[in-house]
Amino acid sequence: MTTKQFKRILFGGDYNPEQWPKEVWYKDMQLLTKADINEATINVFSWAQIQPSEERYDFSMLDDIINLLTENHFQIVLATSTAALPAWMANRYPDVTRTDFAGRHHRFGGRHNACPNSPTFRFFSQKLAGELAKHYGHLDNVVCWHISNEYGGQCYCDNCAAAFRVWLKQHYENLDAVNQAWNTHFWGHTFYEWEEIFPPNDLGDAIGEDNSTIAGLSIDYRRFMSDSILRNFTDERDAIRKFDTDTPITTNLMGTFKDLDYFKWAKEMDLVSWDNYPSYNTPYSFTAMSHDLMRGVKGGAPFMLMEQTPSQQNWQPYNSLKRPGQMRSMSYQAMAHGADTIQFFQLRQSRGATEKFHGAVISHADTDNTRVFKETAALGHELNGLGTEILGARTPAKVAIMFDWDNYWALEYASGPNVQLKYVDQIHQYYAAFYRQNVAVDLIPTDLSAKELAKYDLVVAPVLYMVKDGVADNLKSYVKNGGHFLTTFMSGLVDRNDNVFIGGYPGPLRELLGIWVEEFDALPPEKHYQVTFNDQADFSCDMLCDIMHLEGAKALANYSKGEFYQDTPAVTENEFGQGQAFYVGTQLAAKGLDYLVGQLIDQFGWEHYATSEAVEITRRDQADASYYFIINNGGKSEQVSWSKAGQDLLSKQAVAAGTLDLDPYAVKLIKVAK
Repeated sequence: MTTKQFKRILFGGDYNPEQWPKEVWYKDMQLLTKADINEATINVFSWAQIQPSEERYDFSMLDDIINLLTENHFQIVLATSTAALPAWMANRYPDVTRTDFAGRHHRFGGRHNACPNSPTFRFFSQKLAGELAKHYGHLDNVVCWHISNEYGGQCYCDNCAAAFRVWLKQHYENLDAVNQAWNTHFWGHTFYEWEEIFPPNDLGDAIGEDNSTIAGLSIDYRRFMSDSILRNFTDERDAIRKFDTDTPITTNLMGTFKDLDYFKWAKEMDLVSWDNYPSYNTPYSFTAMSHDLMRGVKGGAPFMLMEQTPSQQNWQPYNSLKRPGQMRSMSYQAMAHGADTIQFFQLRQSRGATEKFHGAVISHADTDNTRVFKETAALGHELNGLGTEILGARTPAKVAIMFDWDNYWALEYASGPNVQLKYVDQIHQYYAAFYRQNVAVDLIPTDLSAKELAKYDLVVAPVLYMVKDGVADNLKSYVKNGGHFLTTFMSGLVDRNDNVFIGGYPGPLRELLGIWVEEFDALPPEKHYQVTFNDQADFSCDMLCDIMHLEGAKALANYSKGEFYQDTPAVTENEFGQGQAFYVGTQLAAKGLDYLVGQLIDQFGWEHYATSEAVEITRRDQADASYYFIINNGGKSEQVSWSKAGQDLLSKQAVAAGTLDLDPYAVKLIKVAK
C-alpha cells in the first residue's frame, strides 16, 4: 500500500468543538490560525453524538466541523471515536462492557470500557469506522485516520474466557501441550478439559495483579489480550480500507506502556503515533528513551507526536506547569528523536468533567494574551519557517538496546528474587548511560536476524530473562561474525513459557558468554557492595549479585567488598568468533555504567559529546545533510563545546566550531552538509 506522506510538519492536536456552541468555533479558527496551527484531530470521543441510536447515524455536526476546518485550511486527523461506548449500547447489550480483575462486570461509564472480545462491540465499531470512511475518506485534507484512542486495559469476562481457549487451541493444538508449557503438575494444576481454563484474575490463579501461581498462564493471557485488542484495531482499519485505500492509519501508543506488545502492533500500523506526558521529575533520558522506543517499534521510521500538553496535565499527583520555553524544548526533543509532527492535547480547554484542568492552547481565559498561547504561536511560526527538509530524516545509531514485552511481563510475574527488580528500570539504566554521553541508540525487538543486527556495533539486552526460540542462535551468529553483545544478570533463565533452562544459567547464552552463573544474591536496599575493574576503578553495586564461574571468558571486574563471593567475577568479556560478548552480573551504579560505556566508546569510536546532564545532542540524517539538535532541557544556562560548522535552521544564522552558550530550555538545530 502506498500512503500519502505529510506535506508539512503537522502542528495542532485534539480539538473537541462538539463540546461548545458554534460561535466559539469561529473564534477558535481565528485564534488557532494566528498560532500557525495547521492540523486538528477531531471525533476522538464522539460516538454518542454521531450514532445516537442503534438504527441511526447523524453526521450533521461532524459535517459542520469538517467544513469549517476545511474552509480555514486545516489538515484533519480523523478519529473513529470508538474509545468510549454510547450509553444505549451498554444498556441494550451488556456484553460490551468489561469485567475487571476482581471479577466485577462494569456498567456504562468511563472510557476504554469495551470488552475486546464482545461480538457486539466488534460489529458496531467496525461498522462505524466504515461509515466514517465512506463519508469522509475522499477528502484531501483528511491526512490520517486515528483509530480509537490510547488502547489498553484488560477484561476477564466469559466472552474473553471463551476466546482465550480458542487462542490457546490455535497456539498449542492440544491440552497436553498446554499442561507441559505451563508446568501444571505444580500445585496439582493439570487441566483435563479446555473449559477448566479461566483468565488469571482475582477469582483464579492471580496472586494480586503483579504475580501469579502459574506464570505461563498469566503471560499467555497477556499475549492473548494484546492480540485481542489489536484485532479491534485491525477490524476498524480493514473497514476503513474498503472505502479509503491510501490515507495512513494509526492509533496513539503510550511509550513503555505494559499492556500491549507494541512491536507486534506496529506491524499492523501505517505509522506510529504516541502521547508524551512526562511528570515534573521524569528524567530527560527516560523521555528520550520513550521517543526512541516509539521510533524503534516501526523499524526506525519517524513517528507522530500525537499528544503532549502545552502547559500542565491534570491526572498526575503533581501537575506542575511547564516553565517558560520548556514546551518548545520538549517539542524539539521529540523531533530530535524522530517526530515529524508536534501535536497537543488539547486545542481548547474543556469547561467541565475530569479534564477541565488539563492545559490547552486556548485556556479558560479564552484569549491569545496568555503565556502558553504566545509560546505555542511562536513555536508554530518557527515550525512553519522550518519547512519540510527534516521530514523523514533517520537516526544513524550504532548501538541497539533490546526491548521485549514478553520479557517485560515474564520478569515482573517472577516471584523473586528482588521486589525492586523492574524491567523498564533496567532498560532505562543502560539507555541513560549512553544518553549521558550523547551516543545514539535504537530500541529493537529480540527477534531480529543476525543479518539485521549486523548494522550495529553493539547490541545490549539488559535482563534478557526470557530467551525465545531462535534468539540465542541469532545472537551467536551476530557475534561470531564480528558483532558485540552485552547482557546482564537475570538473563537466559527461562523459555517462552517461563520454564527454566536446566543445566545452568544463563541457559542458551552460556556458550556465547563463556560463563556459568551458579547463584544470585538479592541485596536489600540498605546493602551496597563494590566492584573493582582491572585498572583498579572502583564502583558501587547493589540489588543483585551473580556468583559466577568463568568458562572461557575473562573477568573485567571482580567483587571487591562482598561476602563469600569477594574476588569472584562481576563483569566479564568473552571472545566468540570474530566478536565479543560482555556480561554484567550485578546492578552497577550510574558511575560504573558510565565507566563501562566510556570503555566501549574508546573501543568503537562512536560519535559522542561531553555535556552536562541537562543538555542533549541528537542527530537525524538525510541523504545530503545531518541535522544536530542541541537542546538544553534544564532551567539553567549551559555551555557546549561544539566542533562542526553549519547553519542554525531556527535562528537562520551560521554556527562555527567553538563554545555555544545555551539559555534555559534553548534549542539549536544545526544543519551540517555531508
